[in-house]
Amino acid sequence: MREYESFINNKRAEMKPSGFFVERKSLHSSLFDFQKDIVHWALRRGRAAIFAGTGLGKTRMQIEWAMNVHRKTGGDVLLLAPLAVATQTIREGEALGYTITMCRSQDDVQPGLNITNYEMLHKFEPIFFDGVVLDESSILKSFTGKVRTELIEAFAFTPYRLACTATPAPNDYMELGNHAEFLGVMGRNEMLSMFFVHDGGDTSKWRLKGHAEDTFWKWVASWGVVLEKPSDLGYSDDGYILPPLTITDHVIEVEGELAQTLSQRQKARRETIEDRAATCAEIVNATDKPFLVWCDLNLESELLTAAIPGAVEVKGSDKPAHKEKAMLDFAAGKIRVLVTKPKIAGFGMNWQHCADMAFVGLSDSFEQVFQAIRRCYRFGQTQPVNVTMITSSREGATAENIKRKENDFRNMVSEMVKYTKEITSESIRATEREVTEYDAKIPITIPTWLRSEQIAS
Repeated sequence: MREYESFINNKRAEMKPSGFFVERKSLHSSLFDFQKDIVHWALRRGRAAIFAGTGLGKTRMQIEWAMNVHRKTGGDVLLLAPLAVATQTIREGEALGYTITMCRSQDDVQPGLNITNYEMLHKFEPIFFDGVVLDESSILKSFTGKVRTELIEAFAFTPYRLACTATPAPNDYMELGNHAEFLGVMGRNEMLSMFFVHDGGDTSKWRLKGHAEDTFWKWVASWGVVLEKPSDLGYSDDGYILPPLTITDHVIEVEGELAQTLSQRQKARRETIEDRAATCAEIVNATDKPFLVWCDLNLESELLTAAIPGAVEVKGSDKPAHKEKAMLDFAAGKIRVLVTKPKIAGFGMNWQHCADMAFVGLSDSFEQVFQAIRRCYRFGQTQPVNVTMITSSREGATAENIKRKENDFRNMVSEMVKYTKEITSESIRATEREVTEYDAKIPITIPTWLRSEQIAS
């Protein structure tokens, strides 16, 4: 083990901090202690990632980080975010007393903080920005390889870079590799060859070398902070205790054999759309509470919107302006029921005002289901959250499967946090002990009696 660590340390160049020091007390007073320390650490690093559980205040941390980069450099900072999340971020900035300009192209950029959607990146000149923030940066892996490469290459020379996202699955090494490459820490392929071995013919199956596990997570913790709750870094969890989450099955009995394969499940879903939509509408119409309805097919969405009075539909073909307005109106309570898909609205939105949701059509992606539930089930939620999985008897019960995957995910995250918490906590708190750097503004004047020529004479 020691020989391997020595090999790694000799082989790779340590990415030293490339940021700057700010007085912790100068950070915005509304930030909690753990948020201030994370921002303080990320500014010192210069290029860093914040992997934090939903509702821990990543938006405020990234805004404060961006503002301090602007103050230090006098240059502009670009924040990239999913659709509708940009407007949500602007409002968070206003709450901090900061102005963030919504931009559609480089022509809209104003001095200071600017924000746009990922889809608009091609209309900007990254070289003109001193800092960049990727909000919901895990969205990188949902993009095509072309867009992922474009993001990495576009900001390769940006001095200050911050990536913020929810805690990744510990075995999602590609996501960690994408982040390391974006931050300029190490290329993804180099990371894989250094820490991993390849299992069989499936190129997505990489596993950590047995003797490299500890070294790998130490390396991750050197440029990324990982936490699910404040106590993971030694802070109080006051205000960060989630209410109960209940996931239940509502199985509709229909004729036909139980689907065994993916294609059979998809066929069963298509053939039971009307039954599932009618059942969901009955549940939603029986209450006057805010309700979030997730579907997977356009026909499901259309039937649900027609059967639920006042429901607003957001589908992929809608114009960006409609999508954004509907999601923000739902957040503001102007819409009681929102019908949409996880791949459209499953990232970034804060909908803690809503505690009831239903899945009428399920994607086979656990991550999409997980992220969709987290729009409501996140820190700041005060009510018990109820999730109803509506399926037909041909699909079988899904709630137990979701619960099992949820438990597996939680266990894996706990292991990752356990591996990194001491290293990360020590790293973050170490910035508190650093001596303030002297930033010289006026040239020093040396008295004549100290000059070398005077001494020589």
